[in-house]
Order: sequence, then C-alpha cells, then structure tokens
Amino acid sequence: MEKFDILEAVAAPLPMANVDTDKIIPARFLKTIRRSGLGAHLFEDLRYQVDGKENPDFILNKPQYRNAKILIAGRNFGCGSSREHAPWALLDFGIKCLIAPSFADIFFNNCFKNGILPVTLTEIECKALMTDAESGSNARIIVDLKAQAISRPDGTVYTFEIDTFRKRCLLGGLDDIGLTLEHGVAITEYEAKSYADPWRPRIELI
Repeated sequence: MEKFDILEAVAAPLPMANVDTDKIIPARFLKTIRRSGLGAHLFEDLRYQVDGKENPDFILNKPQYRNAKILIAGRNFGCGSSREHAPWALLDFGIKCLIAPSFADIFFNNCFKNGILPVTLTEIECKALMTDAESGSNARIIVDLKAQAISRPDGTVYTFEIDTFRKRCLLGGLDDIGLTLEHGVAITEYEAKSYADPWRPRIELI
C-alpha cells in the first residue's frame, strides 16, 4: 500500500448527500477481485450517458477535474452495501483523500485499509472547501496527515481527528498484510520452534 503523508492536489466538488456504494461502483462491475481497472467505472451511471458517451455535466468529466486526487462530498458518503470495490474504484481513478461531513462506517473503515484518507469536517468547513474546489485547477488543497491539517488556498487551516493506529498505517503504507509482515522475524522464529517440537503432529505425504 502506498504511503500517505502530504497531498497537495486539485479537489473535485461533489455536492451530493447519501452517495451510496452503488453510485460509486455499480453492482454489475463487482465480478472481479482485481483492484485495477475499476477506476474506469467509477460513478459509471453519473459519468456516462445511455449511449456510452461521457456526460459533460458530471464533475469528473470536466477538464480541470480529470486529475483530481481529492473529492469533497456531502454527508453520509459511502452508504449502502459494504462492497470494498468502492474504495478500490476511487483509488484506481486517482482519488487519495475524501472530505465530507460524515461517512458510512463500513466504507470509512475500508478506505483506511486501501490507502485512502477519509477526513470528517463540519458542514461549514466542507462548504468552504467545496467553494474552493469549484475554482477548478487553480484551487489546490493541501492535506497534511502528520499534522492532521487541511490548508485552503487562502491559507486557512482546518484540523481533523484521526485514530492513532489508522494514522500510523497510512503514514507507513501498511495494509493488513504489511502489518503482519512487521512481525515477520517473530513469526519465523515461532514456526521454527513449533516445527522442532517433537509433539507437533506431522503431515506425511503419500
């Protein structure tokens, strides 16, 4: 998992509340267990018209937001089913940070496990950032995880709370496998001692 420290990037405004995981990645694209390629179908039913052409009115189709790495959203973002494909699709598209007044719990947890930083701010703060984001590519927002701060283009700084363990995982780029590998030496030593135990059951290959 890629480390997250300081992110300075264009933010895309998505002023919609209760954006569920089916809007983020429709169920018909959940047949894969691969994390790559899902970005092409992020917000599929909003990004594309019935004929398959891009919807020019959708925010991520506008030139100034095609490379956005931050998404400013409305409350209760990520509600609905608990599909992990939702953060996969966001990350594959390039979104590394989500800012909203609130998130659905399971989606919130899945973001951390996949290297996305979800930040909860007040409605007023989110509205101000939304206004900044509407300025397009000229409005770059700085997200500093170590300092737990978000800087607006005018210099205003908003601080946010984050669980200490989750913060360490993002800063170190540690997913569940990475956390396990941190104890690799101890695991190897345990396995060696366990195998040397004469009372350990042996599996004989026939």
